[in-house]
Amino acid sequence: MGNTEHVANLGDWVRIDQRSSGALFDQLRTQIIDGVRDGRLAPGTRLPTVRELAGQLGLAVNTVARAYRELESAGILETRGRFGTFVARADPADAAMATAANTFVSAAKALGVDKADALRYVETAFG
Repeated sequence: MGNTEHVANLGDWVRIDQRSSGALFDQLRTQIIDGVRDGRLAPGTRLPTVRELAGQLGLAVNTVARAYRELESAGILETRGRFGTFVARADPADAAMATAANTFVSAAKALGVDKADALRYVETAFG
C-alpha cells in the first residue's frame, strides 16, 4: 500500500523459448543477468512478483521462483520481505572480477611479465 515505485516490465523484452532444450528457469535467469549487465535493469529496480512474472511469460510459478532464488544466491537480486524482489545495489561480478584482476596482475608483476604480455594471456584464455 502506498508503494508507487516502478516495477520493471520484463515481459517487454524477456523471451522464453518453450521449445528450447535449455531449462526455462535458466533462460529466465540468463536474460535477467543480461538485463542487469546492459543497464535495462538498474540497481534497486523492483521486479514483478513471482506470480506476476509467471503470468506475463506463461511460465509455472515454480520456474520463476527457482530463477529468482538462484539470482538471489548469486547476489544479483535481493528480496526485501513483503516489499518484493529488487536488483541488487552492486553487481557481484564487479567485486569478484576486481579481486581476480588484482591477483592476476600481482602474479604477472612477480614473474616480471609486462602488461602487453599479461593481456595476451587473458586473450588466449578467452579463446
